[in-house]
This record gives sequence, C-alpha cells and structure tokens, in this order.
Amino acid sequence: MHLLHLRLRDFRNYARLDADFPAGFHLLLGDNAQGKTNLLEAIYLLATLRSFRGVGGAQMVRHGQKGYFVSATVSSQAEHDIKIYWSPAQRKLSLDAQPVRKLGDYLGVVRAVVFCTEDLQLVKGVARLRRRFMDLLLAHTHAVYLPVLQRYARAVRSRNALLRQRFVDEAALEGFTHEMIEAGRQIMDFRRELLPRVAGLAREAYARVARSAEPLDLEYQPSVRHDFAVELARNRARERVFRSTLIGPHRDELQLRLDGKSAAKFASEGQKRSIAIALKLTQAEYLTDIHGVPPILLIDDVMGELDARRRAAFLPLLDRAQHARSQVFMTCTEESWPQELGRGLHRWEVIAGQLKKS
Repeated sequence: MHLLHLRLRDFRNYARLDADFPAGFHLLLGDNAQGKTNLLEAIYLLATLRSFRGVGGAQMVRHGQKGYFVSATVSSQAEHDIKIYWSPAQRKLSLDAQPVRKLGDYLGVVRAVVFCTEDLQLVKGVARLRRRFMDLLLAHTHAVYLPVLQRYARAVRSRNALLRQRFVDEAALEGFTHEMIEAGRQIMDFRRELLPRVAGLAREAYARVARSAEPLDLEYQPSVRHDFAVELARNRARERVFRSTLIGPHRDELQLRLDGKSAAKFASEGQKRSIAIALKLTQAEYLTDIHGVPPILLIDDVMGELDARRRAAFLPLLDRAQHARSQVFMTCTEESWPQELGRGLHRWEVIAGQLKKS
C-alpha cells in the first residue's frame, strides 16, 4: 500500500501542494515549524478522517481561509482517488468520484500508523485513548465493527438525553437500552477476541524496544462484568441520579501492566515511552499480518529522541515495509536524522509550507 500523489489546498501552512511519492522510504527534512508534521497529518487524515494531534477541522484550515482540501491517489490492490473538503459550512468526502455515505465503506482504503510524541498518552492518558487504540485496529480489520460501534454510540447518546429529562419516557428508554445492549455485546466480543491476538505482539515489541526482561501485559477490562442487561437494571437508580449511562463498552479499559504493576502508576518515563512505541509497533505489525502488506508508516520526530537501541527496534518493521514496496514517511531535522536508517531513501526539504526534492 502506498500514496502515489498528494494534493493540498489551504491545509495548515500549505497554500497549495502537488507531490508524487514512489514506494519506499521518504525523509522529510527541515527546521521546526516548517510543515513537516502537517504532511504526516494530511496522510493520517486520509486514513482515519481525523488528526493525530487531537484537533478539529477548523485548526487544519490555513489562516484566513474558509476551508481546506486534501486529495490523493493511493494504491493497494487497486488505485483509488480520494477527495476531502472541510469548511464550517460544508464537508465532502468522495472515493473514486462517488460521495461516501457510510464511513464503513471508506475506512481501510488507506491504512496508516503514526508514531508521534502524543503516543505517550496511550500509557499516561485517559481510558478513551486506549479504547480508541482497540477500535482503530478492529475498524481496519473487521468491516462490520464500525457500524456496530456507531450504532452503540447513537443509542448511548439518545439514552443519556432521555436520562437528563425531568420526566423520562420509559418506553423510549427501554428501546434505546435494548439497542445499546445488542450492539454493546458485539463490541465486547470483538474486543475480547482482539486482545489475545495483540498481547503477544506487544510483549515481543516491548522486549525489543526496552531490551528488558520485565513482561508487558495487556488486559481488557470491560465495565460489564457479567450480564449487560442485568447490570444495567441494577444501575437504574444510580443512572437517574447521575443522569447518564454508567456502564457499557464506552467505559471499558485496556489495562497496561509492566511486571504485573500498572504502567501508568509505576513505570518510569523511559519505560512509558518504550511501552508507547511497543503499542504502535504492535498496531503496525497486526495490520501487516491481517492484510499481508504493511500500512503506511508515519514517524514524526521520534527517532531523534531515541537511543540507538530503541531505534533498532524499528528496523524489522521498516525493512518489511521496504520489501513489500510500501511507504515510510519520517520527519526530522538535519541534526536528528538517524543516519543508520538512511539507505536508499528519498530526501525532501520542507521550508515554509513548500516541499522540494533534495
């Protein structure tokens, strides 16, 4: 899988960009605040329709403009043309000149995994980020997962809206409860099946990154312990007090343990960084195993922050991407460029929203 052509209009600090990218390793060199990360953000947007920086569409529009436009030609089993337009008043997404009606029909056309400083929040941050880690893996490997997740989210929102009312429509509440239970059970089943498949990959990746004998364990902790319907009924009085749905997959946790202890509470900063890298390596390796080809790898200024041992943990994945004619996009400054990775790469200079071959 790789990105053949990228076109940007009024995206971040890019007034206009048209660039062709062959398969292989692309090194994006430049000083800070020139637009290197913005390029990775645009590619990640094509894959997930979100920014990995956790911002909304308005923050990705070039200053003083009304909206942004991102277009690409990508190649996997076939070539596809993608167009994304966003403004406060209008949002358009098309695939091969046809409007996309359902996200499930689009996700998976581009698969990308990003390595960035924000990844540390997978270990230190709130449970929602770890749920999203599971959901992204499942959405890119099971076509039915995203529609079920969306159905569940709609039911929870509608149910919470009813619980906030002074007089609750019991019949409507029961209907949304039934919908939530049905979709929620499927989500929990998917997550339970996923964890044994990725836990071993994560343990191996951490051992490579940290060169440590301390085992990394991933444990799925659903907020529903037994029967979803029974536990909801038991919580009905508390729900009326808090005016919110208190249990379900939207409250699940992915527990990360290092040597049996909570990584968030007891791991050092260095160990947390190694765990975060291991989780993203796991994501890339799992998608590669399922689909047979590596995703596009987006590596944002993290290599320069790592010692040679941790950088070496990336080499098998990078080599696999090279051999499969996939792509790697890595940003760094000239000073932080890990030169041991610099074989057969394409060098680009990024200066003030301009990209040119070096």
